[in-house]
This record gives sequence, C-alpha cells and structure tokens, in this order.
Amino acid sequence: MGRRFIEWFTSVFLNTISLLIVAQLFDGFYIANFQTALLASVILSILNFIVRPILFILTIPITIITLGLFVLVINAITLMMTQSLMGNGFVIHSFGVAIIASILISIISVILHKMIGEPNKSTRR
Repeated sequence: MGRRFIEWFTSVFLNTISLLIVAQLFDGFYIANFQTALLASVILSILNFIVRPILFILTIPITIITLGLFVLVINAITLMMTQSLMGNGFVIHSFGVAIIASILISIISVILHKMIGEPNKSTRR
C-alpha cells in the first residue's frame, strides 16, 4: 500500500512540474504558484481516475473513427474541468490551448518519468 502511494505521489509531483513548465510556455495557460499546480495535479489525477474512463467509453465510436485522435479532446476536456474547479489560480484561455497543453503535459510527463526511472520490479512484493 505504501509503495502505491509513493508511486501515485511521484506521478502527481511530476505532473505538477509538467503543468508549471507548460504555464511558462503559453500566455493562455496560467498557474498562480507551485501549490496551485500541486492541487491542480491532484484534481487532474482524480478526474483521470473517475471521469476520463467514462468519457472514453461514451466516445468509443468517434475515437475509432478518428483513429484515436479524439483521446486528445478527452484529455483537454479533463484539463478544462480541472481549471473550472480551481478558480482564478488556474486559467486556460481557450479549448485550443487546452488541447496543445494536454499534449505537452503528456510529453513532458513521459520525459520526466523516464528521467527518474521506474522502480526496480525485482524489489516489488
């Protein structure tokens, strides 16, 4: 149980860094400070766990027709939902910015996860 929490928290922390990096790249993507980014990352994690699978199931036909590209729209929707729950500390000016930001957040997160490496599978119990 403790290992899963550490893995989840590491993922949330790296996502927080990704959010802050993207906020530096775009004027239309604003995060007030580190604490706001951390809270946004936790909310995004919860939405990705609960809401994203529901959206994915409901949009399977269009996702198939677009060869999976509609998943980018789903990611942008969850990002917009996060900013709507956060208030003025986290602002995304348009849906287009949300789509581009969600792509960059994903790429940056993957790079950060690769940099820290995956826990050694042989030590897992």
